[in-house]
Amino acid sequence: MPDTAVAETGPPHASAVNDFDVPAVRADFPILSRTVHGKPLVFLDSAASAQKPRAVIDAVSHLYENDYANVHRGLYELSALSTKAYEDARETVRAHLNAASEREIVFTGGATEAINLVAGSLSQGLLTEGDEVVITALEHHSNIVPWQMLRDRLGIVLKVAPVDDHGTLLLDAFVALLTERTKLAAFTQQSNAIGVHLPVEAMIAACRERGIATLVDGTQAIVHRPIDVKALGCDFFVFSGHKFYGPTGIGVLYGREEWLERMPPWQSGGEMIRSVSFEETVFADLPAKFEAGTPQIAQAVGLGAAIDYVNALGWRRIQAHERDVYAYAREALADVGGVSVIGNTPEQSGALSFTMECAHPHDIGTVIDRAGVAIRAGHHCAMPLMDRLDLPATARASFGLYNSRAEVDALAESLHKVKSLFA
Repeated sequence: MPDTAVAETGPPHASAVNDFDVPAVRADFPILSRTVHGKPLVFLDSAASAQKPRAVIDAVSHLYENDYANVHRGLYELSALSTKAYEDARETVRAHLNAASEREIVFTGGATEAINLVAGSLSQGLLTEGDEVVITALEHHSNIVPWQMLRDRLGIVLKVAPVDDHGTLLLDAFVALLTERTKLAAFTQQSNAIGVHLPVEAMIAACRERGIATLVDGTQAIVHRPIDVKALGCDFFVFSGHKFYGPTGIGVLYGREEWLERMPPWQSGGEMIRSVSFEETVFADLPAKFEAGTPQIAQAVGLGAAIDYVNALGWRRIQAHERDVYAYAREALADVGGVSVIGNTPEQSGALSFTMECAHPHDIGTVIDRAGVAIRAGHHCAMPLMDRLDLPATARASFGLYNSRAEVDALAESLHKVKSLFA
């Protein structure tokens, strides 16, 4: 992996912040130069979907303008070029995750589809009535609803590991839920709603000791740190391209090869077959077995370009910069007064959820939009977590590698305007 693994050797040095050229990085993202309501755009909603660098836009445009054709099927040059670009993107993803083989990398329509793929495939005989699936109270709806549907259809038992009043997972309570009937634990690596990190290494280790498979939703975490699935030891890992500065409509399922070999196809049709007759179908080898129909060709190419772009910036510099901006934002919101940040742990990053005494989150989002500041307001597709924290909604500022202290200042100034209107 290029300059990525070094970030795992220790915390970024303060000097790495100075090495990160924020104006140059921002110049790579064309949309950041626009205005909103006559004000410079301050985009603080990257946890929902990140903006795209020119490198990604150009990679997708180049494919469509020069090399596009369907993949794996044509004997002509354009098909060969598209196929190479598509499979090169798979290798880029494999290297980025440090997976053992390209056979373990399945392209999907997003992290949601990847989780549904696992759930749908396991429901075909690998999970049966009475089997247990453990999730956590921090999950996005996409890692709750598929398992609820299996509970209702198959009779599996769905267990939920609790969190404390700050939204921190109670690890001992999670481990206590694991029994001889537990077949799978599926959990996020980092909360999209409040930015809290989960102790996934300890969670995976506890499951492996008991022979329980693990699925990690790394959609939020992978944007802020390098991921090594071998080191994690998980059986499945999913993420979405659009949060990783890539196109929409593309996601990744990493699956340990022995698991993917055992699992039956989830969707069927062209591309995922070796042969078809009216009597029987023989399915293709991995990963094609799970990629039915014409795949997301340009989206995969764009995702590969996004990964290359981020890795070229260097993880140590990215992490140092993002930690600096996040810490600065916490201090700035505290200085506003009347603002409560959700979560009180050093193990937070990316998303900063808050409430104000004087205004509903929806009003906050509406008012500060007039200042060009874009944040998310609502339950963030995490309604059970909001219920646990006794919050109807929060305002959420979420940060990407292109955000700056100056944008935090703009957020704080706009929140002062909210106070002046509603207090």
